[in-house]
Amino acid sequence: MKLRAQGATEYLVLLAVVLIVALVSVALLGFFPGMASDAQETQSKTYWASAQPIAIVEWAAHGEGGGSYTYPYLRIRNTGAYPIRITKMLGGTVSISQVDTGSLANMSDLYYMAPGEEKYFSSLTGGPANPARSIYFNLGSSAWSNYLLGASQICSYNPPHGFLVINNFGFEYIEYIEGQQITKREIGAKPLAIRCKSQS
Repeated sequence: MKLRAQGATEYLVLLAVVLIVALVSVALLGFFPGMASDAQETQSKTYWASAQPIAIVEWAAHGEGGGSYTYPYLRIRNTGAYPIRITKMLGGTVSISQVDTGSLANMSDLYYMAPGEEKYFSSLTGGPANPARSIYFNLGSSAWSNYLLGASQICSYNPPHGFLVINNFGFEYIEYIEGQQITKREIGAKPLAIRCKSQS
């Protein structure tokens, strides 16, 4: 009986230690909220850099419009084995099919990509790209033209900080396989999470 009681006591002590460690970990994550955001950004960047057939190999974001929308810069690569043509960008529960190049243009006209080819989405001030192929991310549940209102978070404007976060981000595209055209969707298993920066 004495040995059994001692074992039970040791078990309770170990359980208490595990619970204390767990509580301290949760408290630290709550105390340093940036740590959770940093982890989300790292996971998102790793995931999207290796996505197929459309990978995002470089990105940036900054707030505009007094904080009402966010300009992204997305450099994408066709990592698949076949040519593709991007027809839509998806986010949340909505999609857009146009970019602003000075006037609205269909994505399908601009985003035919051979295997290994890279293209970008960007405004003139939103990243290292010229000419503009602008899209804008907003909060909301609908979309208009080249405004994707599917973000759950957008960048603040002044000072520029925070994260652009879009759940269910992805693309609709046509894949060309041996003379056949197959329409497909690539929706990320991880959100798109980009740390916001200034325009410079």
